[in-house]
Amino acid sequence: MEQRVLYETDEVVAILDILPLRPGHTLVIPKVHIPHVTDLPADIAAATGVAVSKVGKAVSEAMQNTALNIVCNQEYAQSVPHVHFHIIPAPQLGGSPRLDATRAIIPRTRRELHQLEYEGRSELDEDEGRELAERIRAKL
Repeated sequence: MEQRVLYETDEVVAILDILPLRPGHTLVIPKVHIPHVTDLPADIAAATGVAVSKVGKAVSEAMQNTALNIVCNQEYAQSVPHVHFHIIPAPQLGGSPRLDATRAIIPRTRRELHQLEYEGRSELDEDEGRELAERIRAKL
């Protein structure tokens, strides 16, 4: 876990997601357990916001992609009942097609691209994670 830590203060920690949607997918997590973003105390909300901004900038620079999805789910689509923000570099349409066993799949819409990415997620490779973490930390 230590190698995946990108940023840490007394209030929050930012780590690489172990099941990333795209390279650079990062989580910003308050250290105090609170299930709903609407229940965050002001000081924790402020510290989390500062972390999201700093880490988002570092991810953007490290991945050379200024387009980001920054998401915090509450109940709906919240797989872990603890406040956390996802910082996800946005997809690049027109990139390499995803290959399956029989043919290339070229998404025609952003929705199709998102579905293919979601279904095709795999665990973060340890070496890739180490390299990504180093690139992102260098931008903080």
